[in-house]
Amino acid sequence: MSAAASTLLHQILPRVSRSFYLSLRVLPQSVQQPIGLAYLFCRAADTIADTALLPRESRLTYLAQYRAAFGEAGPAVVASLSQSLGNQQQNSAERELLARLADCFTLLGDMEQQDQHYIRDLVLTLTQGMQMDLTVFPSEGEGKIGALETRADLDRYTYFVAGCVGEFWTRITTVHIPSLQHWDVEAMAERGVRFGKGLQLTNILRDMAQDLRIGRCYLPRAELTALGIQPEDLLNPTVLPHIRPLLSELLNLTLALYQDGWAYTLAIPRREWRLRLACAWPLLIGLSTLALVGRSPHLLDPQMRVKIARAQVYAILFRSLVTVWSDRMLGCYYDQLLKKGLGSKVDEGGFYETRNEKRETRNEKR
Repeated sequence: MSAAASTLLHQILPRVSRSFYLSLRVLPQSVQQPIGLAYLFCRAADTIADTALLPRESRLTYLAQYRAAFGEAGPAVVASLSQSLGNQQQNSAERELLARLADCFTLLGDMEQQDQHYIRDLVLTLTQGMQMDLTVFPSEGEGKIGALETRADLDRYTYFVAGCVGEFWTRITTVHIPSLQHWDVEAMAERGVRFGKGLQLTNILRDMAQDLRIGRCYLPRAELTALGIQPEDLLNPTVLPHIRPLLSELLNLTLALYQDGWAYTLAIPRREWRLRLACAWPLLIGLSTLALVGRSPHLLDPQMRVKIARAQVYAILFRSLVTVWSDRMLGCYYDQLLKKGLGSKVDEGGFYETRNEKRETRNEKR
């Protein structure tokens, strides 16, 4: 790894994302550089889209310029963006990332053509989700709330901002890891898409209260209307019981997507334990987060952030580390978290049923 690549991946990246850096460090070395660089490009785009000091129209313009930098526009656009946006960043790590964009593009140009192609496709797809954020929703200070209109819009959004990452992950790992050559790449890429969508839905459900305060409602307007609720009503935390049926549907959908993500994880050969861990960690942490989402009576209260304890995260990391070589043991741990926190479905009231409770219910009916 070159000195420039080492600086970008091991000095700048940890400062803009501690959680992803943990996954990057555990990945096989052969994919650390392309995946890490792809993350930096996406993180830079996110910084551009979230620069609250700039009006929404300016952010859309800069985002379009950033996308153009992955075409023939290249170096000139990068230099202009770094200069124009760098001074707008209050976060020093984000400011440094934008200042080092030229280095990122240099590193990209030194990669194999196939890697370049996959990274460009990822960035151009993911930034469509950012463009949706900036066109569907009002600016943060307007005091208004915009909403996605339908479930199809939500599905499209989750593909743009996360599903495409699972697709990219699949294609880049199958190129660089010989033991994945037996994979049906298209089928696994589709599983990867569902994997990513599940993780993004977890974030959407967890962060509802905070997103509403910046004018963003990712719950489909059509389905809220069917419940007699408008997006603005969600600012009142007492409305939560009224949207439980919709939340239950979305929680069940997320669990179904997780099942694809888990099948994806177990399809990774056991000797590729590093890649397995990088996939297992977000799923296991996500399951624990979904349990909190499903039980929380304060999901719409911005003062009550839904987040699992740091000690629980460490416990998940340790337990998965000692079980990663065994399909049975790793699968048992996943199932244990599922039964303990979630069960296999969510009832219409929005509360999780364990499998034992379901069995007892069936026995009573008999």
